Amino acid sequence: MDLDEAVETRMGMSIPEIFSARGETEFRRIESAELTATTARSNLVVATGGGAFSSPDNRRVIEDSGGVSVFLDPPWSVIERRLEGETEHRPNWVDGDQARVLYAARADDYRMSAIHLRIDDGETPEMIAERIEAALTETACVS
Repeated sequence: MDLDEAVETRMGMSIPEIFSARGETEFRRIESAELTATTARSNLVVATGGGAFSSPDNRRVIEDSGGVSVFLDPPWSVIERRLEGETEHRPNWVDGDQARVLYAARADDYRMSAIHLRIDDGETPEMIAERIEAALTETACVS
């Protein structure tokens, strides 16, 4: 499930519209409520937006619910290429330079994930999924 999509459905507005009409603070409050609501479900993979994991409360919700956070960490050039043409849906993305600064500011939070996987430029989604599965299995064996 995509957390941003859940927020958009709940609010009946796009993320940029929510930012414009209600502000980032209200967006983050709604985002946290939607994340908390996911804990009532089982066998669910939740894709959070870029700022969700920066909240200590959100990280605690994931951990306390028995969830496992996974940080997929590709090179910046891959992120930039993947988001090319998709930035109108990202209210905190002013330009590439500003986005890189924002990403760097959040990077320490992302590294707090239970699993941190460096992603190579040539890896396919299937390869990444296999690595995630292996890491989850290893994490379950260690716990």
